[in-house]
Amino acid sequence: MDLTGTLAIVTGAASGLGKATARLLAERGAQLALIDLQPEGMADLARETGALSLSCDVADAAASEAAFDRIVAVCGVPRLLVNCAGIAPGARIVDRGGPGSLVEFERIVRINLIGTYNWLRLAAAAMTGNAPDAEGQRGVIINTASIAAYEGQIGQAAYAASKGGVASLTLPAARELARHGIRVAAIAPGLFGTPMVEAMTQEVQDRVFDAIPFPKRPGRPDEFAQMVLSIVANPMVNGSVFRLDAGLRMLAR
Repeated sequence: MDLTGTLAIVTGAASGLGKATARLLAERGAQLALIDLQPEGMADLARETGALSLSCDVADAAASEAAFDRIVAVCGVPRLLVNCAGIAPGARIVDRGGPGSLVEFERIVRINLIGTYNWLRLAAAAMTGNAPDAEGQRGVIINTASIAAYEGQIGQAAYAASKGGVASLTLPAARELARHGIRVAAIAPGLFGTPMVEAMTQEVQDRVFDAIPFPKRPGRPDEFAQMVLSIVANPMVNGSVFRLDAGLRMLAR
């Protein structure tokens, strides 16, 4: 897919993986629509790139539909959606001798999984009306899973469940949307230098980073963005979840 002049929506664009992805897409000529609940983080990027930025809870159906309609009215129909919005708090199943918070479990699943599906469904429905390119493509949707989907640590039951849902969504979504010429893939990053990872204590960071085979460091957000470009560029990529983790296999704690 040629990104020049192509409308790309990036959720979670105020920081971390989403912001790096949006910046690289803009450098490659894409037109941008940025979505995040924190408008302050999108402001500088919107000024840099001329992007449309909208504050929105990705898991809120009505708010998301209104935001999506605004994007279409101002910018047109997207050909690319990159879902990066997400949270990664710890949430124990048994907490201080009692059952963990169901409210917190629901919040994590709501943002990470339901929010991803919500924007996937909106983008896919709109993309079906796009004219196909030379490969027959009408759109590409890239979601963000996590290696926690496969090796969730203690305290990550909710996060792992939410990201496992994103991973499991990939193939059936790709199969369903194939007849419309829409590809679906997901990236499962390991430890990246984002606000989520930086919120860990230094002790935890040192222990976890030491377990990374090579390169022995957290990933850079621009390396995630490069993976997005690779998926967009290669029409054979469809229905797969790609680990981006420097060979890391997470231990129980």
